[in-house]
Amino acid sequence: MAISISVLVLLLILAVVFVRGGGLKVSHAVVCTLFGFCLAGTSFAPTLHSGLAATAGIVSSLHP
Repeated sequence: MAISISVLVLLLILAVVFVRGGGLKVSHAVVCTLFGFCLAGTSFAPTLHSGLAATAGIVSSLHP
């Protein structure tokens, strides 16, 4: 578990650096994809999924 969290934190830091650095390149997209897959394998995934679903529901109910 400690190795998974370490990889997750490393990929998160890399993704933030790549996004702040400007243009998103293929290598950056690969790092972000790996971060997503690692995040999906953690115990935080159900909480994140329900939060995103609730946010999507709120946004879809807004009328301009």
